[in-house]
Amino acid sequence: MLVIPAIDLKNGQCVRLRQGDMADSTVFSDDPVAMAQRWFDEGARRLHIVDLDGAFAGQPVNAGIIEAISRALPTLPIQIGGGIRNLETIARYLEAGVEYAIIGTMAAKDPDFVHQACAAFPEHIIVGIDARGGRVAVEGWASESELDATELAKRFADAGVSAVVYTDIDRDGMMQGVNVEATVALVAASGLPVIASGGISQLEDVRGLMQYAKAGICGAITGRAIYEGTLDLAAAQRMVDAFLESE
Repeated sequence: MLVIPAIDLKNGQCVRLRQGDMADSTVFSDDPVAMAQRWFDEGARRLHIVDLDGAFAGQPVNAGIIEAISRALPTLPIQIGGGIRNLETIARYLEAGVEYAIIGTMAAKDPDFVHQACAAFPEHIIVGIDARGGRVAVEGWASESELDATELAKRFADAGVSAVVYTDIDRDGMMQGVNVEATVALVAASGLPVIASGGISQLEDVRGLMQYAKAGICGAITGRAIYEGTLDLAAAQRMVDAFLESE
């Protein structure tokens, strides 16, 4: 299980939102490349990047910054989400050295697109499922659908996706702990590896997730906690490694 630092891009800056509210953002850095380098130096084995502007625009807005991070850290696998609505965008990111493209809004609106992407770019596609109260949210979390998060995940059980990133929006950026129950339920329902996101605030939250690593939780994304210093990225990964080695 990987502990994955997040870089959320808004207006070219590294920010963190609370519950996905673009009006409630905290700027942590004006230099996203330097921030990526920091997490790499602290032992990150994967980086989670979200183009927040792109998620609302429906097309990449901060692609140049993402490509610069990829060039600066060619050995660090990057997963990118936000504004990915067509195969051309995925191709551009992969050609720039990004490892995984995260399909969120399109997964909810056009599930066939996920199947097309997996066929075109095998082993490079992740589905992003963001839920508020168990219902899937789309368009940068600006609107909610009638879709149940678990039911959506089931649709991609045999699509060939590498993983699902599951975000509980109510907990995202709130430092209130992870919704472990819902995350584990998603794993059980879909049979897919799931990366948990939203609410990690301290080592205990990572500890709660790692108990289910062998059941299918393959990662934990952390943002505000590592920026504000309530979670030590390197220490968290060491704890997970030691636990899994002892199992």
